[in-house]
Amino acid sequence: MRIAVCSGKGGTGKTTVATNLAVTASRSGRGVVYLDCDVEEPNGALFLKPRFTETRPVSVSIPAVDAEKCIGCGQCGRICQYGAVVVVNKKVLIFPELCHGCAGCWLVCPTGAITESHRQTGRLDLGWAQDVYCVQGLLNIGEAMSPPVIAAVKKAATEADLAIVDAPPGTSCPVIESLRGSDFVLLVTEPTPFGLNDLKLAVDMVRALALPFAVVINRADSGDDQTRRYCAQEQVDVLIEIPDDRQVAEAYSRGQMACDVMPRYRDLYADLLTQLEGRVRSLAR
Repeated sequence: MRIAVCSGKGGTGKTTVATNLAVTASRSGRGVVYLDCDVEEPNGALFLKPRFTETRPVSVSIPAVDAEKCIGCGQCGRICQYGAVVVVNKKVLIFPELCHGCAGCWLVCPTGAITESHRQTGRLDLGWAQDVYCVQGLLNIGEAMSPPVIAAVKKAATEADLAIVDAPPGTSCPVIESLRGSDFVLLVTEPTPFGLNDLKLAVDMVRALALPFAVVINRADSGDDQTRRYCAQEQVDVLIEIPDDRQVAEAYSRGQMACDVMPRYRDLYADLLTQLEGRVRSLAR
């Protein structure tokens, strides 16, 4: 079972929910993999505190040009839809940061002047946090495209009863890559005007992807009831509501998880896990 935890905006408590859910599941005897796909700023490790024992580079394909073979025909530049290959005065210019590795340029080159090479854009850190297997992706500073690193994080997942994908915030391409292949999506929001606005965007996104989903309302007793009314109107299920608890905030500031510090939250996340498993089982019938 693969559960993606995401949010329309940052700061709603997405990683808090994802890490507490992972630990709760592991302590109930389930095999758990935690995949931190927020590769521009992964922070699940701050709470899970894994011991990373392996690092793997993540590379993408880019074109390499042999000037002696190139005849300046321009076919490579015409096929590139991203502006990564430009032909000026019969000279091929490559902009690696724009390349999506589609292979079109070296496939159409009539003289074999363009071949595939590779460029490292990030890395994976892999290890264990007690009984949770953790995979963390980290995009190199200055890189514009995170989906290849996100795809590598997901590919590195081992077989387990439960894989939890901690997706980046927002609704852009990195989020969609993170959600791809998930059995269920958990949208974490907060009862504020900003939270509701971005929840609507996230709901539209998962509906466009035809993925089953439900909502968790964090800091539920703050703000107003507009989020609940929206969910009722749109027939979106709210699985749990997490209170605005100062003890949770204090634990968070110390890098601790609520399920470790306050026993009542163990039951809350255990209930969330039971509901998620029930939803996925019912969808598989």
